[in-house]
Amino acid sequence: MHSAKETELKRQYLDLLAEKYDSEEKVATELISLASILELPKGTEHFVSDLHGEYHAFQHVLRNGSGNIKSKIHDIFDERLSEDDINELIALVYYPEDKIKLIKSNFDSKEARNQWYEDTIQQLLELVTHTSSKYTRSKLRKALPSQYVFIIEELLYKSNRYNNKNDYYSTIIRQVIDLNQADKLITGLANTIQRLVVDHLHVVGDIYDRGPHPDKIIDTLIDYHSVDIQWGNHDALWMGAYSGSKVCLANLLRICARYDNLDIIEDAYGINLRPLLTLAEKYYDDNPAFRPKKHPEKTPSASEQLQITKIHQAIAMIQFKLEGPIIKRRPEFDMDSRLLLDKVNYREQTLEINGTVYPLENTCFKTVDPRNPTALLEEEQEVIDRLLIAFQESEKLRRHIDFLMKKGNLYLRYNGNLLIHGCIPVDETGKMEGMMIDGQYASGRTLVDEFEAHVRHAYEHLNEQDDISTDLVWYLWTGKYSSLFGKRAMTTFERYFIKDKTTHKEEKNPYYHLREQESHVKYMLQEFDMDPEQGRIINGHTPVKERDGEDPIKANGKMLVIDGGFSKAYQSTTGIAGYTLLYNSFGMQLVAHQEFNSKENVLKTGEDELSIRRVVDEELERKLIKDTNKGIELQKEIDMLKELMTYRYMK
Repeated sequence: MHSAKETELKRQYLDLLAEKYDSEEKVATELISLASILELPKGTEHFVSDLHGEYHAFQHVLRNGSGNIKSKIHDIFDERLSEDDINELIALVYYPEDKIKLIKSNFDSKEARNQWYEDTIQQLLELVTHTSSKYTRSKLRKALPSQYVFIIEELLYKSNRYNNKNDYYSTIIRQVIDLNQADKLITGLANTIQRLVVDHLHVVGDIYDRGPHPDKIIDTLIDYHSVDIQWGNHDALWMGAYSGSKVCLANLLRICARYDNLDIIEDAYGINLRPLLTLAEKYYDDNPAFRPKKHPEKTPSASEQLQITKIHQAIAMIQFKLEGPIIKRRPEFDMDSRLLLDKVNYREQTLEINGTVYPLENTCFKTVDPRNPTALLEEEQEVIDRLLIAFQESEKLRRHIDFLMKKGNLYLRYNGNLLIHGCIPVDETGKMEGMMIDGQYASGRTLVDEFEAHVRHAYEHLNEQDDISTDLVWYLWTGKYSSLFGKRAMTTFERYFIKDKTTHKEEKNPYYHLREQESHVKYMLQEFDMDPEQGRIINGHTPVKERDGEDPIKANGKMLVIDGGFSKAYQSTTGIAGYTLLYNSFGMQLVAHQEFNSKENVLKTGEDELSIRRVVDEELERKLIKDTNKGIELQKEIDMLKELMTYRYMK
């Protein structure tokens, strides 16, 4: 039974709907359209993960649809074009502006150029027809370059059964060329093909850190036609920093210094690091443990490297100090073992861990008071306060964090699959692990929901600092029951100061070996109200070491891990440059990527850095839109329109 209030709200909604569909014919037309759409094949989903600022590699994967475009070009033209011509067409669709310039420079006559234009436009029109075959005309029209919709539609749907329009169609193409519109038309068609091969993009976490251009990745995603994001631990760090967590801010600045990516802070987001540099110059010298890692795109001078090394030490010590008060005021975090500054023997320069005393190397404790090790100097406090204000006042960063909050979640249930970046914390027996939050115990899905609620609260209350929400965003980065971190402790301090690598090891949550078991993955799916027989879990976060024989397809296909190492920092251990996943109406395919060399190589050769796709499974029956999340939403619209028909037009 509906309450009187619910009934009145529904009546008001139907009245509003009637303003849009103000005749019986309009309602009927929309009902026919929506019901028909439900019977179309589902669009292709594209899954990527752990982009880590590698903008150029991400752009390439996005432009080629993880090899989807190449496959469709071969489907159409294998028997009609040479291998060189096919590779040239592939490169043209990926990078149309650049490829057009290269091709045009090789023509020796206007006639040859015009013939290439005509042939290419026809080939691209064929590709548009092929890639749009499961879409409505209305959806295709929205994907076309708006300035050329009339021209393209005339050429796409041309009918010349009675030979009445030969000159008409020829004139369209000839006029496009004569009026110098061919380059723009070809570029528009190529971009349309890129858009049509992927209906929806899933980014399963970690856009930020390590690589040089996370800001460019987010700008690309903001303009993308259909996308969702599952936050990764590095994304949470940036969201936490913007939301008022100074310890998150210190962490991300330390990572930027470590990977020589401080340009992201200063140039991309316009945040002045001069106060931090002044502090660093005052207290720190060269230190081999804090020299930046080699950068793939630049080589700093000796003086620049020294500056970064000093900044790296300054912000690392601020980070270690800021962690202490959180650990002390949140005993429920169970992180007392990480109060390492309190445990250091400053006279002997040693640290005792689990009964073993280790000598400390490359220390930088000049700002540490042994009597109160986690106390910030007044000037350290001033620096981190000013940096936080600058972060929150960066217009570009605000826009990017707003987008992450709008499009993102900690997990997503989509078309029968569970997308989650990290893990679902469990113990060795597979039982859900949990913790106390605000006096209530939470585990499993409830725990992850609590984490997300606090991430959003921190974002919505920027002026609140050192509260439970900002503390929990940091806990997501480093806590042992975090669904994003997935390890028992983060050993950053030990990696800097202790030579013995046994202290560097970070023990993974049992989730990461239990996810090999089909029964455990099914249990996880049930915890999130997913069908354990039909569903899968799609993970990122942990690079798949293909070089060591690790398989990204686990638990008899119920678990798929798609972080193969976009980040160049991982590729020496993984042996590849990332996995992506395609899910169309026929089933799923996993794609392993080789290291992306350069756009220039693709333009010259058309060769694509992709290995052979692996079929995860094939649908027994082709999946239709009515079987998807989108279909559920369309069915709700249909039901409401049927009620409108009864309410207004069939009384």
